[in-house]
Amino acid sequence: MQKTYTLGTRTFVLDQGKAEEALAAKRVIGGRETMTFNLLPLRYGWAYELYRTMKANHWEPEDVPMQKDVEQWRDPAALSDVDRWIVRMGVGYFSAAEGIVGDNIIHVVRELMTASELKLVLGRHAHEENIHADSLLYMISSLGIDPHECEAMFDDVPTIVAKNEFVTRVSRELRRDIDLSDPAMKKLLARNVFVFGQCMEGTQFYGLFGMILSLYRQGKLTGIGTMFRYTLRDESNHIELFRRLLLELIAENPEIWDDAFKAELRALMAEAVALEKAFIADCLPVEGVGLSAAEFAGYIDYIADRRLQGIGLEPLIGGVENPLPWLAELMDVRKEQNFFEGRVTEYQKTAALAMASDDEL
Repeated sequence: MQKTYTLGTRTFVLDQGKAEEALAAKRVIGGRETMTFNLLPLRYGWAYELYRTMKANHWEPEDVPMQKDVEQWRDPAALSDVDRWIVRMGVGYFSAAEGIVGDNIIHVVRELMTASELKLVLGRHAHEENIHADSLLYMISSLGIDPHECEAMFDDVPTIVAKNEFVTRVSRELRRDIDLSDPAMKKLLARNVFVFGQCMEGTQFYGLFGMILSLYRQGKLTGIGTMFRYTLRDESNHIELFRRLLLELIAENPEIWDDAFKAELRALMAEAVALEKAFIADCLPVEGVGLSAAEFAGYIDYIADRRLQGIGLEPLIGGVENPLPWLAELMDVRKEQNFFEGRVTEYQKTAALAMASDDEL
């Protein structure tokens, strides 16, 4: 079908058939190659809606007051040694981890996508990783933590090194020209999307999230806790993005979804869980008020099973109950009090609030 527009002596013929062919040729990988960034017509409408949700959840670290945190950090009686150690482990790990995620998105996953709406939402994902990294800088500088100590944390604490090596080895496998018509290469990409979305952001981030929010719940370091709440809200969208991306990749390339590959992904999750439990033991070598290493380890089992089930795989354990149900109520960050102006700040600009519900936790 063609449409013709005549304006004066000029006639323009638009070939709708070609446009329809272009839409039909959209794929996660191996689709129509083009240097244009034409989003319409959308093939992956969910990706565009998720982009809009992520954009509506935008926040800036400097919006969060840190004065109370600074006062508590300087007061020897306000925080225990365990509280302070958790914060140091938090900035030590996340200072590296957020950058690893963003780098993998930009230099691996986004580069291999051929649908513009997928590139769009992945670009937003990478931008949010920058915000998270910036928030850590804001925390570190506000509290006066030596930045060299942060560098030493992710270079010298063995469990942090091990977690980072787990994901960087998966990312490194795709940093070369690859033939994505080869099922083995498609599996490498699917493995990357699974490890970063479901193992790292979806599971290995949650031990420290829970610890920081436990402190927040006790009225300790509420500025840092607020930033982690916003970060966790973002992460729930990142997990969903990579979950949907993996499912689309499998649907378009069903030959990769064999029993051996499913077993491989479950084994990777088991490795991620073991690394996270070792890390939790380092974060809580001595238990503090409301902080039990065993509870957080159980929480990781609970989260890991949900991530596997979310992509149609069998859980590692099955029947695990959430030992930290109070975390769900801390995910509602639609409204936060602005302490400087005494008014309510609406971070959510549209009705499409992306909260991490109990299903997502």
